[in-house]
Amino acid sequence: MERNEIEAFLTLSEELHFGRAAERLRVSTAHVSKTIKGLERRVGVALFERTSRKVVLTPVGRRLCAELRPAYEQVRRSVRNAELAGRGVQGTVRVGYFGSAGGRYLLDVAERFEAAHPACTVRITELQLSDGAGRLRGGDVDTMLCGFPMREPDMTIGPPLISEAKMLAVPSGHALAARSTLTLEDLAEVAMIQNPPQLPTYFDEYHHPRQTPSGRPVPPGPTAATFQEILALVGAGKGAYLTTEQAPRFYLRSDVTFIPVTDAPPLRFGLGWLDTGLTARVQAFADTAADTTPRL
Repeated sequence: MERNEIEAFLTLSEELHFGRAAERLRVSTAHVSKTIKGLERRVGVALFERTSRKVVLTPVGRRLCAELRPAYEQVRRSVRNAELAGRGVQGTVRVGYFGSAGGRYLLDVAERFEAAHPACTVRITELQLSDGAGRLRGGDVDTMLCGFPMREPDMTIGPPLISEAKMLAVPSGHALAARSTLTLEDLAEVAMIQNPPQLPTYFDEYHHPRQTPSGRPVPPGPTAATFQEILALVGAGKGAYLTTEQAPRFYLRSDVTFIPVTDAPPLRFGLGWLDTGLTARVQAFADTAADTTPRL
């Protein structure tokens, strides 16, 4: 397999959307489609099932992805490690994150990173939802743990590192609080606390839909700037909020109940940095993160 075939296949296997894969690869959608078709002709079997509404891996595609990705990432890391050894890694890498679970994971990464690169230190900074990518663009951090999807034109986004299932935070006195599980259809039964406008619209609509799968409207609630403000509004009975399975571990409150939402897409996180901000330090930190298993 050629490098462009591997990259196109692995990127499409993550995005499951030709347009988004093309954006990440900085090529046209037609180029990605042509590359995948050529690869499928080479191996003699379909790797993706395509319909007008979705793209999914075939069983052969899933097996190829599972076997190919670790080997490809190892080759990339080996080449980068050789480059970093030649350039040296020193100074400070500043890393931003959202939420306590992300902060815990980055502390583990920082410990491994500093052990491998004693001339370099890590400074970890908690970001707020209202910061969006502004702290990165403002130069306050060199890289940040982003929630997916993240498709900013001036940013490079690494592979997913953490995946968390969704839960709905509801007021403990609400009727939904007595349920053991929920679905996205239940969102029509309660107003939803709104994220700050600094978050990308495509991200907000993906994780906080404006209507249920059947088309019922999801009532909007008040807007909050931080996660603590969101939970305060939920506890006060002002609405509900779609969060993740780690929230009850780090933000337990007697006036808020967290319930699994079985059909909501998980929230995945990975490191992102400005296209103009890739340094030896950032690359080395990203490589260390890729090798660190989250203790969530």
